[in-house]
This record gives sequence, C-alpha cells and structure tokens, in this order.
Amino acid sequence: MLALGFIFYTSSKKQGFWSKFYAIVPALFVAYMLPAVFTTAGLIAPEWQTVSDSGEVTEHSTSLYFMSSRYLLPAALVLMTLSIDLKAVFNLGWKALVMFFTGTVGIIIGGPIAILVISIFSPETVGGAGPDAVWRGLATLAGSWIGGGANQTAMLEIYGFNQKLYGGMVFVDIVVANVWMAIVLIGIGKSKRIDKWLKADTSAIESLKEKVSNYSAEIERNPSLNDLMIMAAIAFGTVSFAHFGAGYLAEFFSNVVTGIDNPTTKNVFTFLDSEFFWMISLSTIIAILLSFTKAKNYEGAGASKFGSVFIYILVASIGMKMDLTQIFDNLGLLAIGFVWMTIHAALLILVAKLIRAPYFFLAVGSQANVGGAASAPIVASAFHPSLATVGVLLAVFGYAVGTVGAIACTILMQIVAQ
Repeated sequence: MLALGFIFYTSSKKQGFWSKFYAIVPALFVAYMLPAVFTTAGLIAPEWQTVSDSGEVTEHSTSLYFMSSRYLLPAALVLMTLSIDLKAVFNLGWKALVMFFTGTVGIIIGGPIAILVISIFSPETVGGAGPDAVWRGLATLAGSWIGGGANQTAMLEIYGFNQKLYGGMVFVDIVVANVWMAIVLIGIGKSKRIDKWLKADTSAIESLKEKVSNYSAEIERNPSLNDLMIMAAIAFGTVSFAHFGAGYLAEFFSNVVTGIDNPTTKNVFTFLDSEFFWMISLSTIIAILLSFTKAKNYEGAGASKFGSVFIYILVASIGMKMDLTQIFDNLGLLAIGFVWMTIHAALLILVAKLIRAPYFFLAVGSQANVGGAASAPIVASAFHPSLATVGVLLAVFGYAVGTVGAIACTILMQIVAQ
C-alpha cells in the first residue's frame, strides 16, 4: 500500500519529472514492477525461512496473492460490473472474439515453432526422453497460456511430465507471462497512437465508456458511511455466495468428470472442477443480475473506484511474485517461452491490423488466454472500469477451450521435438 500510495501521489503531479515519467510509463505498470524490484532487492519476500534455536528450518510464504485473487478480485468484478450496460458490451461486436481466438491460435502454433527455432541453436534444450521430455513440460505451459491453472494441471496429468522438473516450467510460465503483461500495460499508455497505426474503429468502445461515464455523472454523489458499508456488503456478500457455490459446484463436476471413461474427454472438462473458475463465474453472474436492480446506483457513490483499489492491490501482489534475478537461471527454457510469446504477439498484431481491431481487443484477447481471469479484468479495467466484465467473459472462454487447444499444441510440439 505504501508503494501504491507513492505511485498515485507522484502520478497526480501535473508538472516536473513525474508528469514526464508517467506520460511514458503507465501507473499500472509501475504498480506491477515496483513490488518486483522490492522482492528482487530482498526488501520484501513472498517466501522465506526461519531457523529455530534447535536448528530446525521452517518454510514460510505470504498469502497476499491468494487473498487478492480469491477475495479482492471477485469483489472488484462485482463493484465494476454493477453499472454494466450488457447490451453495449455485446455491441462491441465480433472483433473481440476474433482477437481472443487469434491469441489462442498464436499459442497453439507458437509452441512447435519455438521448439524448431531453439533446436537450431541449442538442441539439448528441447530434448529429453520419457517423462523428462521437454515437450511434455511445455504442454503444461500451453494449458496455462490458453486456459489457466486448472488446464495446466490437466496437461501435467495427461502427459505425465516429471514433477521434479515441473518447477522449472512454472517459473518460465510466471516470468514470460509477467514480462508480456508488462509490455501490454506499457502499450495501454500508447493505445491512441497504436489504434491510429492499426486504423482501428474504436467507436463501440468509446460509446460504452461514454455511456457509463455519463450515467456515473448523472447519479454521482458524495458517498456516506451508509453507502460504503452497503457497497462492502454487496461486494463481499457476493464473494461469499460465490465461494460457497463454487465449493459445491466444483465437487459436483469433479464427480461428473471422474465418471467419464474416455481419458481425453475427461481432461477436456477438468476446468469444471476448479473452484477458482466457478468463483469468478458466479461473482460475475451475480453482479450482472445486480446491474438490473437499484444496486446499479451505487456507481454514483464510487463503486467502480473502490473496485479499482482492489485491482491495484492484486496487481502489486502479482508483481511481488517476481524475482527479476531468476530470469538468468534457466535461459534455454526462457528462450523457448519468449519465442513462443513473440509468435503469439506477432499473430495478434497482424490480425488486428488486417481487421482494424482496437488495441483494447488485442490486449484483452491476449490476456484472456495468457493470464486468464486473474489478469484479463486488470488489463480491461485499465482502459476503463466499465470494461472489466469484457475481460472476464473472454477469460471464461479461455477456460472452456484451454485443454483442447493445449492438446492440439502438444501434439504439434511432440511431432517437431521428435
């Protein structure tokens, strides 16, 4: 919170060094990188050890990211969705879906191309046999980058990668996905220039932003303590129902999925036994239903602003997980990851240019794949709080197609690796 307070204080300066700095670097990117710098410098620690007098070593880890992603993220989605105009969201049109599926195809073809490219310079990096085969490990990255954690675990089960080596793949996932997210966030500050270069039609997005902003201005009021407490009740009450329902739904679908005989079909639907998937989905569904009630008027008391506070805390807690020095520990695997992500990005830029899609669709379509429900709303809300729901809806698509897309990608990676 001290880091975030410093960022908001300096970014509010209209003159001098800070105004020039934030004209180039978006505040959201700094909120992401500053905690990463603190972790790298050892000022804060996501994981640490203590040694007792008897010499016993105990491992510790912070729960800040878990708390932010499981409680603050769904609460933010509720507060940002209260004032949603669902019709206007659907009016954003087909380009959002095209960019999402372009991102998916970019991941599917990016994996095998990355293996081919790296094999030219370092064949041993993409080698290995049996459970140690690198392509089996990369299958888990494909699952994570099209769907999310549940799809990643499914791919680990399907292809039986050596779990002792799995930590290396998780590290590549975190570093490459976080570096790409940082680039996407920097692009948000240049979105008008990028849209001009893409010759994009941003009228539907601007119309939705204007509609929500006008509605907020009409009902704007100074929030009373009563308003704040009721908004907290709406946000975290919804989160509690979402957690409660997610527990039962995940267990129910886990039993259903376990009963499927065909192993491929079974793994396609593993995302349905993820509590996180159901928790995000239920929070969003309840919030959309609330947007048709008088609860919508709490936008006038600043509902989406409080949602933005939670989003920034989540961004900072994601940044905390990054130790920048570890980037140099496994350069071969990281090279595969970066080539892979470059192909994903290049395909998105090419298609965006061809169909004149706005940078918003490119950024959110990419993050709905690579980052899933934890980061797609962050990127969407950076354009405008009213757009957070678009990120969630696309991320849910990611969960649905994640395992199927990852299996297609892995089949191609296995062919080129051999």
